[in-house]
Amino acid sequence: MSRGLLRGPQRRGRQVAVIVGVVALVGAGGWFAGMQMQSPADAAAARQAPDAGPVTVAVERRKLTGTVIAQGGVEFGAPHGVSLSGSVGSASGSGDGEATLRVTKVPAVGTTLREGSVLMQVSGRPVFVLQGSVPMYRALGPGGSGDDVRQLQSALRRLGHDPGAVSGNYGRGTAMAVTRWYESKGFQPQQPSADDQTQLGDLEAAVTQAQLAVLSAQNGGADGSKGGTGTASSPASGGASALELRAARQQLNRANAALSAFTATFGTKVPAGEVVFLPDLPVRVDKVKVHVGDTPDGEVVTVTSSDVVVRAVVPGADGETLRKGMVAQVRTGDGTQVRGVVAEVGAGVQADAGKSADGSGGDGKGEGGSGEAAPVDPSAPVQLVISVPDPGPLKNQAGGTAKVTINVGASKGAVLVVPVAAVHTSADDKARVRVWRDGKGVDVPVIVGLSAAGQVEVTADGGALNEGDQVVVGQ
Repeated sequence: MSRGLLRGPQRRGRQVAVIVGVVALVGAGGWFAGMQMQSPADAAAARQAPDAGPVTVAVERRKLTGTVIAQGGVEFGAPHGVSLSGSVGSASGSGDGEATLRVTKVPAVGTTLREGSVLMQVSGRPVFVLQGSVPMYRALGPGGSGDDVRQLQSALRRLGHDPGAVSGNYGRGTAMAVTRWYESKGFQPQQPSADDQTQLGDLEAAVTQAQLAVLSAQNGGADGSKGGTGTASSPASGGASALELRAARQQLNRANAALSAFTATFGTKVPAGEVVFLPDLPVRVDKVKVHVGDTPDGEVVTVTSSDVVVRAVVPGADGETLRKGMVAQVRTGDGTQVRGVVAEVGAGVQADAGKSADGSGGDGKGEGGSGEAAPVDPSAPVQLVISVPDPGPLKNQAGGTAKVTINVGASKGAVLVVPVAAVHTSADDKARVRVWRDGKGVDVPVIVGLSAAGQVEVTADGGALNEGDQVVVGQ
């Protein structure tokens, strides 16, 4: 009995303790939940980005190497269109003056043409290639003179057909050398035409007739003075004989002059269409623009040098760093790699130099006549030509593409380097970088050096700039 009375109060105590614990736990949970709950305003404020600060990059110390990289096309260099300057042969000499000239043989693409080579044939006549800077613009023959004749004489001498003195005067020696040259190539030289032969005969006959007239006048005067019948001639008769003799002699002089003028131009000629002068030889036939049977009007072929070049385009900023003679590395898609040299920079700009705004040319002066050239847009593309002195396997890759890498310079050892975006120019035209220190920016004047791949060499000019300093590149 006493055990049961004690067990009841103990049970009620335990129940009270449990209830108190549960209440305490619920209260703690409510307090925690209340601490985590936010008003909409508090939640919006918590989502706002922190105040913006500058974007900075650390100053580096390292060696800087500048390179320009471009993608270009592989082709043969110095393309040049070739046209004939006139007819071949002599239409009047062939008896069919109305016949149309026709191409009868064309060269194969890739053919190498050297001095004295036959480029093509027109109506069976040859078109030779010779070296010279003066273009063929007329027929060359006896009596002619000029730089083009001197050019021909020099070429004949190089080919082993000595014309005599290289005087620029087309004489008998030149005509004989031309004859030997044509015959050595299996062609007949262009001899005087049938009309020329006829005209020469007429002029020679005129001289003969004039000589006979002079003899007749002389004989008549002698007979009259002696008096064939023993009778003295009258003064009037003697005066007529002298007049006839003077007229006959004048006619003989005129006939001789006409014959001399004609024979000076009579002989072996080089027709205007049978020689093409090119400034540099040998050349390579790149394109043939006529077919057998065509009339050779306009350009007949395009020739190139045997050198391989790579033509590319680079941004204006890169173009300003390039100079002729810089060494380039040329690499094709199959891994072929050769050495190249910068041959031309800004060829497109130079080609347009001197043209006015309407493309009509001019003296380069604006309306005000100041003579100042228009500024060049640094972002404008610049044409680039890389020559490959020893093309080797690249000769077989004309028409393909290649990657060109050009080293434009390197710093002298390790230097301070910052991004190009970190450099700005102030009102006094001095370059500066902004260094972020202790929560604020400090402008430091700098001298800018080599630039490459978006990085630029800088040297402090009146301020402190050290490796590891944070420079501002944006906000």
